[in-house]
Amino acid sequence: MYLPKHFEQTDAAAVARLLAAHPLATLAWQSPDGLTAEHLPLLLDQGADDGEHGTLRGHVARANPVWREAAGVPVLAVFEGAQAYITPSWYPSKAETGKVVPTWNYAVVHVQGTLRVIEDAAWLRTLVGRLTDTHEAARAQRWRVEDAPDGYLQSMLAAIVGIEIPISRIQGKWKVSQNRSAADRAGVAEGLDAQTADDARHMAALVRG
Repeated sequence: MYLPKHFEQTDAAAVARLLAAHPLATLAWQSPDGLTAEHLPLLLDQGADDGEHGTLRGHVARANPVWREAAGVPVLAVFEGAQAYITPSWYPSKAETGKVVPTWNYAVVHVQGTLRVIEDAAWLRTLVGRLTDTHEAARAQRWRVEDAPDGYLQSMLAAIVGIEIPISRIQGKWKVSQNRSAADRAGVAEGLDAQTADDARHMAALVRG
């Protein structure tokens, strides 16, 4: 990833928050048929046994070839946060010099590691419970794994395979108008605030820092 220093996000807590808020990763690897990508939610664990950068964990359908093709292979997981088009009309400097062009702001995290496959039933049951509890947490009426009949649950668990990716490298890129003047950044934030999309408002907060 092209990563100028002024766009580099080195705050590990900010990176972890993006992964928690936007858990759907684009997972890329080199398959026998060429470069391939899959899309799946991944959970970041940062326990004592998860290494310096942590470990990503998730599961895929047993029918999905990723767990066979990517086992023991370097993979790249891309997590995308807020993003927004930035019009030069929001820059006060446009009126001063006219030397402005459009751009795109975004926050992304790239995670690299070697994929491991886990088929242990107890491990999978625990992971599925954690994933469910995480993504149901904000709901007034939460669905829990225990709500499903045990026989049905066991058949569903048999149809998935666990994966984990011990993180060897993690990069955060927050391209949020850091290369503009304070006045231009303020204009961008104000312009984004006037938009209706959630991403625009989230980007405005990132621009303000």
